[in-house]
Amino acid sequence: MKTDPEIFIRANTSLIAPPHVPEIRLHLASEAHELWLKTEEELAEIGLPPPFWAFAWAGGQGLARYILDHPETMQSKRVFDFATGSGLVAIAAKMAGAAAVKAADIDPWAETAVLLNAVANGVSIDFDGADFVGQPVDADIVLAGDVFYDRVFADALVPWFERLASEGKDVLVGDPGRAYLPKERLEFCAIYQVPVTRALEDCEIKKTTVWRFRA
Repeated sequence: MKTDPEIFIRANTSLIAPPHVPEIRLHLASEAHELWLKTEEELAEIGLPPPFWAFAWAGGQGLARYILDHPETMQSKRVFDFATGSGLVAIAAKMAGAAAVKAADIDPWAETAVLLNAVANGVSIDFDGADFVGQPVDADIVLAGDVFYDRVFADALVPWFERLASEGKDVLVGDPGRAYLPKERLEFCAIYQVPVTRALEDCEIKKTTVWRFRA
């Protein structure tokens, strides 16, 4: 890394609550359009991958809302939050009473963002930067917000999530209608109208659904 992640995050984000999850505060890009649209050259110059961790995506907000509204699903459980980004969903799980929460993301900047956000909300979250796709997961519940945006990625995730569900794990996903969501393999849990920024999405409100993978 060419830039210190904590210094950069503190300088380029504000500690604010996502609109659909006011119970949680995160270090988010207050000038979303400016940060997100930095050129690849500008990002490379500071050693920064695309900053997914700097935004509260609709799928994650919907999933976090579901978790906080149904804390009985998390209480005393071991939770694994895949592609955690800002850590929003992982933090919601811990606030809902999970016994232990591991947040995973291959973006090395996400680790700093997650740990800063966990501290801001008074919870303890473990972080792992390994690529877990296709690997065993030591948890009772697997969470994933907004992960079906790419065909190749989705093709890798679907059999993995199905296998985890077949092992008895509760696999919950939050999705705002991304193109590669495998609806035929899912059970409906809840639906939300989630406010988002036009800098990142094609509208100001995204209908976001929480689904459970069928075993």
